[in-house]
Amino acid sequence: MSMQAVADALARLERVLRRRPETGLSADAPAQAQWSGPETPLRVVCRHPNGREVCTDLPPELGGGGGQVTPGWLYRAGLATCAATSIALLAAAEGVTLETLQVEAASQSDACGLIGLEDEGGRVVSPVPTDQRLVIAISARDATPAQLRSLVDRALQRSPIPLAVRANGLAVQVDAA
Repeated sequence: MSMQAVADALARLERVLRRRPETGLSADAPAQAQWSGPETPLRVVCRHPNGREVCTDLPPELGGGGGQVTPGWLYRAGLATCAATSIALLAAAEGVTLETLQVEAASQSDACGLIGLEDEGGRVVSPVPTDQRLVIAISARDATPAQLRSLVDRALQRSPIPLAVRANGLAVQVDAA
């Protein structure tokens, strides 16, 4: 699909949503994670309703097999791909011809938090990734660097996962047998 086809699809969607905004609300496809069992105790298979699967594991130093990506990497991959997609969507809608677009999501994690250790002050170390950052390289033949920075800023204000990282809480339901 060309960037023009993307722009056309977005324009059609906008016309529909302006007439009937309620059609924009839909349930997101669930991600279903299944523990692989005691033979591979830290491997988890996540399935999309369309049948696609992604396996995760932890590195050997944490007891995993190390042959798959980690859940933390999937988190960063989701963050980076969502940001890149939002930037590409806005570029298409505005007729900006991208030449390059690369988004790197990076963070720092402390394994002490993963296993519940305390710091020197007796506080439990947080397992939440810190120093989260997106590094975006972008170029277009028909836009100045200032215009591209503006496009990126506006796209990130529409990008679901980067915004969720900043804002939303998480509801948890546990069905234990």
